[in-house]
Amino acid sequence: MKKWWLVLVCLLVLIAQILGYRILRNFPEIVERYYSTGIFPYISKAMRFGLGRIPFSFGDFVYILLIVLAVRWLILHFKEIVTLSQKRLFQIFLAANIALVFFHLAWGFNYYRQPLNEILELDATYTDADLALVSQQLIFTANKLHEQLQPIDSLAVPFTRSQPELFDIAPSGFDQLKSIDPALSYGPASIKKSILTLPLTYMGYSGYLNPLTGEAQTNGYINNYKTPVLILHEMSHQLGFAKENEANFIAILSGMRHEDPYFQYSACIFALRYSLNDLYRKNPEAFESLRSQMRYGIFKNYQELEDFWAPYDDNIIEQASQATYNKYLEANNQPDGMRTYSYVVALLVNYYK
Repeated sequence: MKKWWLVLVCLLVLIAQILGYRILRNFPEIVERYYSTGIFPYISKAMRFGLGRIPFSFGDFVYILLIVLAVRWLILHFKEIVTLSQKRLFQIFLAANIALVFFHLAWGFNYYRQPLNEILELDATYTDADLALVSQQLIFTANKLHEQLQPIDSLAVPFTRSQPELFDIAPSGFDQLKSIDPALSYGPASIKKSILTLPLTYMGYSGYLNPLTGEAQTNGYINNYKTPVLILHEMSHQLGFAKENEANFIAILSGMRHEDPYFQYSACIFALRYSLNDLYRKNPEAFESLRSQMRYGIFKNYQELEDFWAPYDDNIIEQASQATYNKYLEANNQPDGMRTYSYVVALLVNYYK
């Protein structure tokens, strides 16, 4: 009977945790002040300082070890789990409690922080005219950068540097953002190719942040225009911008302000694709007019990324992983799931107009 009380206590604590995190979504100012700009920067910098010098992905090894141990435990205790053994239920609920606490303390509370548009004092809405104006500005910049990096209009800008080379120079993009928000000061770097690149590719992911270790992980197969802005995106997660749309915006800002023209070009055409896609939905005629002003080689860069993903598109692994991730986003204060990525356009337009 005593063991059942322990099971019940663990279950109640787990339920209380989940309810507590849902309630916390209503107090973003508290999360922003005491966690995201309070203790989290110290946690993040400590993890990056401690693991950044390790040349391989320590977090990937942790994941692999945890998966192996979990599978082994399930196999050894399957009968007890099915028969609702008190001991095994207690272990499951205890492990779930520990995992939730660690995840939120290490990084997860950032999902409940203030929206980035409020932090930067930007509007969350915009007009079609503003969208067209910013799109035209981005096209002008993209054309100039393309001409600088690739004199032949019809060819893509070549991206030949390795990911480790890009890792070394990526942090300087954040140096120019301190004046916008002190929270954008980067500090120690911990950016690595994922050991799990093959499964990541089949799952349709360009990279991820490991919340257990604070390491920024990239898909090691990607070597095109997306690579620099991908690195900056994962670094933005390291700074506590948990939502994908906000990390995209921070990546664009840091890339556009980077001293390296390849980072500038990567961030610019990444932003341009978002704005043009939105313009196409809202005003197809304006889209066609602006699209005709772009150097053709920019489309070649876009095509390179599509060609990379084409062999892996719509496989069953990707479908399952994308559906799972969408639910994960919904559970972590992004009620529209992956559709919230379009919010980056609002940030772009209101920042650059």
